[in-house]
Amino acid sequence: MLLNILKPYLVTFIPIFLAVDIIGTIPIYLGLTENMSNKQKRRLLAESIVIATVLAVIFGLLGKLILRGLGITIDDFRIAGGILLFILSVYLLLPGKSRDFVNQSLWEDVGICPLATPLITGPAVLVTTMMLLDAFGALVTMTSVILNMLLAWLVLRFSDTLIHFLGKSGIKAFSKISYIFLAAIGVMIVRLGVVGVIYSLK
Repeated sequence: MLLNILKPYLVTFIPIFLAVDIIGTIPIYLGLTENMSNKQKRRLLAESIVIATVLAVIFGLLGKLILRGLGITIDDFRIAGGILLFILSVYLLLPGKSRDFVNQSLWEDVGICPLATPLITGPAVLVTTMMLLDAFGALVTMTSVILNMLLAWLVLRFSDTLIHFLGKSGIKAFSKISYIFLAAIGVMIVRLGVVGVIYSLK
């Protein structure tokens, strides 16, 4: 009986978890926050999780209406988000730019883009949420979204333990690698968007 009650939540939790891919976000998060104080990191993380959750809930409930009203497809959304990620990653890869990005009071913006969206709540999360909403209803789907966001907060909140193992020089190298991954993610999102557009034209 209990299993039957919990089954819809489990069935919706897993695809959202895979779409969020919070484990894959850890190196990028560490790279983006390497020059921030602990207070800034905590505030940034809290704000980004709240924004990511609000975006997922609002878009899940109203996404189809919003996109249809603006004449925008999910693939258009993917292409725009991917291009934005790629441009940001190239900027951060330039010498000294990651430090400037924080020192110029831009660290708050990182919580919105790219952390809240499109890394935590990206096109995959938005599409998955809309699909699950149709299949399982608002209560089950939104509960799974909120649980995934809480899990994402926990994972990123304690990801700093990696710093003790890598050291400052290791984190710097790690951050540069993460920016390359960020660029690759941007390219991947654009690729998926372009493939989707081409497929829709057939």
